[in-house]
Amino acid sequence: MSDPRITPSIFTRGAVDLSALRTPAPSPAPAPAQSGPSDDGAGSTAAVIAVTEATFQAEVLERSLSTPVVVDFWAEWCEPCKQLSPVLERLAVEGGGAWVLAKVDVDANPRLAQMFRVQGIPMVYAVVGGQPVDAFSGVVPEAQLRQWIQAVLKAGGASVAETADPRLDEADESLLNGDLDAAEQAYRKILAETPSDAAAEAGLAQVGLARRVAGADPQAVLAAASTATDDIDAQLLAADVEVLGGMAEQAYQRLVGLVRRTAGEDREKVRQHLVGLFTIAGPDDSAVALARRALASALF
Repeated sequence: MSDPRITPSIFTRGAVDLSALRTPAPSPAPAPAQSGPSDDGAGSTAAVIAVTEATFQAEVLERSLSTPVVVDFWAEWCEPCKQLSPVLERLAVEGGGAWVLAKVDVDANPRLAQMFRVQGIPMVYAVVGGQPVDAFSGVVPEAQLRQWIQAVLKAGGASVAETADPRLDEADESLLNGDLDAAEQAYRKILAETPSDAAAEAGLAQVGLARRVAGADPQAVLAAASTATDDIDAQLLAADVEVLGGMAEQAYQRLVGLVRRTAGEDREKVRQHLVGLFTIAGPDDSAVALARRALASALF
């Protein structure tokens, strides 16, 4: 990503001028639909569509007047896209029409990427009522992705299939708005009443991550970690930056390797930090399952 700073939340907001997109550039014909980087066939369903600049107004802007549309900017060469896109596609199909996933190949549609100020991919926008209402970049853990989609559905006035927890809604909204103190208080209140609430645990872990990386320069953090391989704090912060930047697997590998190289209190500090990062992704994340096995091997 070219943005030199990490904001307190993985979710970014900002106005996007779509006036130029309402009069698309000349195009001989719409490009053939593409399923994107996923091979599971989800791209052929009504919940997942491929769009181009020529079809964007009808398929995204006009459609969003009645149904929230999530726009996934991706490219075939983008490895993080291959992690995020299949999850988005699966959730779109699970949504049963409550929202639509529109996939945009940035290589084939550079003007769309430019208008949406896409500086790195994957980049995902939510469009409601003909306008973008929220966005995020990088690979987001599924637990947080589900929370974000819930917020998008609320913004679009759509009914959520599963029963919403108003306590979580309040906490998630505070997190999305960058009010970390309010989010932490709300998540802790939920956990006091329901200690095993996985969503609240993930949210609280996300608050901690956001606080640790607030104002950090990702490139500087990673550069410092590369030259100070035995600096525990530098390595932990680098792992945080990698998770927030969609490189969770790399972060897990970094810390598992650090566990192997440390002992005593240092090893336990690293282990606890890594387990906290696992909490953000959730227990069902495949990368977490692999990393847990690697951690067990490193410890024993």
